Amino acid sequence: MPTHTDRSRGYDAVADEFAERRRALGIGLGTIQHWARRLPAGATVLDLGCGSGDPIAKELSRLEFSIAGIDASPILIAKFHRQIPEAQWACEAVEDSAFFGRKFDAILAVGLVFLLPEDVQQTVISKVGDALEVDGSFLFTAPHQACEWVDVMTGQRSVSLGARQYEAALTRTGLVVIESYVDEGENHYFACRKPGPPTRPDKSPERTHPP
Repeated sequence: MPTHTDRSRGYDAVADEFAERRRALGIGLGTIQHWARRLPAGATVLDLGCGSGDPIAKELSRLEFSIAGIDASPILIAKFHRQIPEAQWACEAVEDSAFFGRKFDAILAVGLVFLLPEDVQQTVISKVGDALEVDGSFLFTAPHQACEWVDVMTGQRSVSLGARQYEAALTRTGLVVIESYVDEGENHYFACRKPGPPTRPDKSPERTHPP
């Protein structure tokens, strides 16, 4: 018989507890608000690993951004839909999401990237680069240093590639790190931008003089 794969990487089993902790603590909300000030009015925002939507996607919706959320936990994505009924959503593994076939002004991944295997992290970063509009923003959390640990809630392996490898992966897909933040929970954020192609200066035709 085929083995069932938990696409939520253990979070569906602890969904209620996780959602309540996120709602009650509100850690990182101020950082998200600061980042959101750079976004254009009415920006389209894709939230990777959106969870229940509270507090992050809920706040972005309050700021009148157009939200889409992806989460692999059926319980969490159902909560997300109840919190933000006007938002688009999908219950799927982030690396397989059809949302990456569209374009967004901004994409964020809070508490997600380091839960993924190393090769999947690279794949997701590449897909983010392709899905962002020119001058689009990408915000994600991961420790600045390369390290491994056991996720407190699920007992599963987490891994940070470290700033150097993340910056290299971002560069390959056309993204640059413009800022970094640390919130009140000591979570490290990489704030990235997708610049447009360099503009070439106009060349005026050379002046010629009559003989």
